[in-house]
Amino acid sequence: MRRDHAILHQAAAFCLAYPDDEFHDRLPLLRAAAPPALDAFLTYAESTERRELAAHYVRVFDFKNRHSLYLSWWRDGDTRRRGMALVAFKEAYRAHGLEFSGEELPDFLPAVLEFSAQAGPHLLLEHRAGLELLRLALTDHGTPYASVLEAVCATLPGPSPKDRAEAQALARSGPPREEVGLEPFALIGEHS
Repeated sequence: MRRDHAILHQAAAFCLAYPDDEFHDRLPLLRAAAPPALDAFLTYAESTERRELAAHYVRVFDFKNRHSLYLSWWRDGDTRRRGMALVAFKEAYRAHGLEFSGEELPDFLPAVLEFSAQAGPHLLLEHRAGLELLRLALTDHGTPYASVLEAVCATLPGPSPKDRAEAQALARSGPPREEVGLEPFALIGEHS
């Protein structure tokens, strides 16, 4: 992996994390080390009052699945398959000598970006369609976080027409929903 892409992925991981006190403490370091592709977001973060930045993050990422930072959601939605996808993320970390530990799920984009900075973009490439969907959703929403996704996607090969078509098809249909076992049960005492 190119060194400049690794730096961008690490910086993007910090940019996409919740803007707590640690985030604000790191802003000067981010400004000094981050590639120019993240300038627009960093300017926004530096010029926005802390509480407003935190409120904006919550509005963008915590209330809309269409802005989900959990990559397996884009492919598997809230289905049983997602559990296996999360296991696959942990196995990918282990295969590269890393053990996932954290409060978030292993498919949380900032964690995947940190992994990518160390081990290469394997998981980002595997979940390219979800990244593109997130980028498009954030762009449509008009949030400065879209520029972070644009910068990350620009480091990946392509985009190939297959990725765009897959992303657009998934955007139209949404993530899968669990259908198995949701048939209504007969009420107790109900006779046929």
